[in-house]
Amino acid sequence: MPQPDALLLIAPDCPHCPAVLDILGRMVKAGEIAELRVVNAMLKPELAAEYGVRSVPWMKLGPFELTGVRSHEELQEWVGRLSSPTGMADYLHLLLKEGRLDDAHRLVQLGVGRLADLLPILANPEAAMNVRLGANALLEGQAGSRALADLLPQLAELARHPDARVRADACYFLGLSGRPEAGPVLAAAARDADAEVREIATEALAQVSKG
Repeated sequence: MPQPDALLLIAPDCPHCPAVLDILGRMVKAGEIAELRVVNAMLKPELAAEYGVRSVPWMKLGPFELTGVRSHEELQEWVGRLSSPTGMADYLHLLLKEGRLDDAHRLVQLGVGRLADLLPILANPEAAMNVRLGANALLEGQAGSRALADLLPQLAELARHPDARVRADACYFLGLSGRPEAGPVLAAAARDADAEVREIATEALAQVSKG
């Protein structure tokens, strides 16, 4: 894919902006970025408001909006993620890690960040608590939707995951799908060795049976 354009918002009193500007400038010269637009957020407050920018340096690489100091290596990694099949999943993980739930929700609503991109978080029992809670909140917001129903095969697989926490979450979202076809998976999970999984699966089975 072609190299991305970059937008950088800075402010005159920002101590970190010159370093980020220098890195992005070098990336343009190296052909890692096609074009760099630099905007003084103090003189263009309407642009900062459009993107919801609350602090600088702030930059946009393709769909990725990044804040704060980033090294040359980090920015190279984000450029590489533009062509990676896991790039959007990595970005959603970053947003949730940084507490930017509204930004993650906007991407999911726009269809830029797919619900399926949240499943690697659901499948990782070692993910940070705030990241897991954020992913759960985004999935809960899709209760009864076609988008959540489309995840039934992946959720069914996670319902057989070695970790009980992952199985419990998968059963919960299978229930929120409201789809009767989730019934056999939930019926099996209702006999799980873990008590919490059994309880959640039983409740979820009742939900989908109503459908």
